[in-house]
Amino acid sequence: MRQATTTHIRILGYLGRALSLEYSAIQQYMTQAVLTESWGLTDAAVRFRQETVEEMQHADRIIQQMLRLGVVPNASQLNPARPARNLVDLLQHDVALEAEIVALYAEATRFCERLGDVENGEFFNTLLQEELEHARSIEDWLKSLGVPPGYREGERVYF
Repeated sequence: MRQATTTHIRILGYLGRALSLEYSAIQQYMTQAVLTESWGLTDAAVRFRQETVEEMQHADRIIQQMLRLGVVPNASQLNPARPARNLVDLLQHDVALEAEIVALYAEATRFCERLGDVENGEFFNTLLQEELEHARSIEDWLKSLGVPPGYREGERVYF
């Protein structure tokens, strides 16, 4: 196991924030699964549960990376789950959360590249690519519901 003292403190901070955001996503998607199920939207509930599993896998990989670096995992700042009145607004919350996650992974990847830390840079870049794909799938889901680009929560959408 590598000692934490050989890893830049900022990289450890990125890992801690990443774990917090992945746990936030797990909480959000699980809440959304329960909500959509209660609304009778079984297909959406199944999809949100699948999203939960994917985010748990990300959290697992982050914990493994932290332990490899000799750091005790600690997710200290969870974002609250954001309920909504309908599926479209739930997905808008997801777009915002995924954008935050993508921004973190992009910043962490750039920092590692500047530092010359190939191992952590590749780790963050892999997560970045997966989250970019995830964000695209949410955007595609919104489009499939007929939501116009630039829609904001609470606006009336006619289908």
